Amino acid sequence: MVVAGGTGSRFGGHKQFELLGGRPVLAWSIAAARTVADGIVVVVPKGTPESAADPPSADDLGADRVVTGGATRSGSVRAGLAAVPAEAAVIIVHDAARPLASASLFASVLDALSEDDVCGAVPVLPVSDTLKWTKDDQVFSTVDRDGMVSVQTPQAFVASVLRDAHADGRDATDDAGLLEALGARVRTVPGEPRNLKLTHPEDLTLARALLQIEREAR
Repeated sequence: MVVAGGTGSRFGGHKQFELLGGRPVLAWSIAAARTVADGIVVVVPKGTPESAADPPSADDLGADRVVTGGATRSGSVRAGLAAVPAEAAVIIVHDAARPLASASLFASVLDALSEDDVCGAVPVLPVSDTLKWTKDDQVFSTVDRDGMVSVQTPQAFVASVLRDAHADGRDATDDAGLLEALGARVRTVPGEPRNLKLTHPEDLTLARALLQIEREAR
């Protein structure tokens, strides 16, 4: 499942339809997911792109199903889950805003599910910056960053556990957080520094520069 249901308020528009290397950002995420997935459900915001009355079709995006997302990220994932066939044993959830995730990263989270009792797998990177608790522009304490990581997508899950985690309609910033609330075991795998999330316009500029550097190095 590729989640592209956001409105891009911090970006200033629908970033998932911006061009990156000659094709939409969303297309990169779909292509990477396709390397391990038997089928792909894409979740898009209502009335996009460019305020269209209907979402893009599956053929337009190269997906198997396209559904309209909800008001929150978790709501959008639940909309996508409803379109995933019931017989699917594993579901991978990826944010369209991370177009540079590699095929090997998708394979890594999928492989991690083969371990006993593992219900989910997420890519992580160690936190390098100093972390502090603040309020009203005042520093209150410094956070011990030992063991702290930043989390990326794609995230892979045992399908039945992911559905159970979403059953009560709760929201979380990622799906692994919902599994944690169930007490399910979530495994980590090494993330990728180039797997940046497009949040602001300058992030897209950086992604374009990374692609250009990689192409010139070949």
